[in-house]
Amino acid sequence: MLSYVSKDRAKPVTPALNTSALNTETSDNGEVNRLHHIPRPTDKEDEREWLLAQMAGAFRIFAKMGFADGSSGHISVRDPIEPHTFWINPYGVHFGLLTISDMVRVDEQGNRVSGVTKITGELRPVNTAGFIIHSAIHQRRPDIHAVCHMHSPYGRAWSTFGRGIDMLNQDSCMFYDDLSVYRAFGGVAFAKEEGQLIADALGPKHKNLIMQNHGLLTAGGTVAEAAAFFIALERACQTQLLVQSAIAPGSIGASEGMLKALVDDEVAYYTKQKTGSPEAMYMQFEPEYELIVEETRGDFLD
Repeated sequence: MLSYVSKDRAKPVTPALNTSALNTETSDNGEVNRLHHIPRPTDKEDEREWLLAQMAGAFRIFAKMGFADGSSGHISVRDPIEPHTFWINPYGVHFGLLTISDMVRVDEQGNRVSGVTKITGELRPVNTAGFIIHSAIHQRRPDIHAVCHMHSPYGRAWSTFGRGIDMLNQDSCMFYDDLSVYRAFGGVAFAKEEGQLIADALGPKHKNLIMQNHGLLTAGGTVAEAAAFFIALERACQTQLLVQSAIAPGSIGASEGMLKALVDDEVAYYTKQKTGSPEAMYMQFEPEYELIVEETRGDFLD
């Protein structure tokens, strides 16, 4: 598995012969489980670098996918050494330029703890609205270590309706019983109360949120999990819009009587357990990360 804190290419591994090449195993009770593992470092300093590398890499991936939108959008990650502080991107720096050393660490009151933007050498501020939203979630949910919020095109479009997504396919099931909707958009989140309302909407156990008239927010125990959820939810919103268009009144689909066939609750629950777990989402992110390391030669790891 490629290290998140090294620019070096992974060394080739000699495969063990006559052993299973599948990424699953069958337990004694006959249940099939995927062999996924999150390689979290045991040393806290190493864990900090590991998380910040994921964070910088996620910004590069999001930039490539078209999620950058001027100065909007943020990723935060709880600091593993001082967990009442968190790292967030500096305001007004394009996602495609961000590196590990650009990130800013703040406390729960928004005071700078560390971080100088490498690009300019300045003490760049952080987005106030971003701080308010992310701070509220980090304080409310100690199980959440990373949060992503972007103004992505399909998520922003679907958010207009103020509703969740249907279980249309296997990938939609990643969000079965793990998606909330915030319908009380109060404008740009400059008031502390707006952050608290968003944290209320996310609730005590969900990791994903559609914010009406605003966009998507996803979270996880690692940046990799939160980022993979964001990519998957953006694509689920795109699928939802395509399906709705296909059967809208006046469409060919509507004239032919086409109907949505939804995944039932039992199957959706099973699929969520196998494809939407923290470990599965980590593995969803890793190929994107490895590609961005290759494409950029790891320049964001500085």
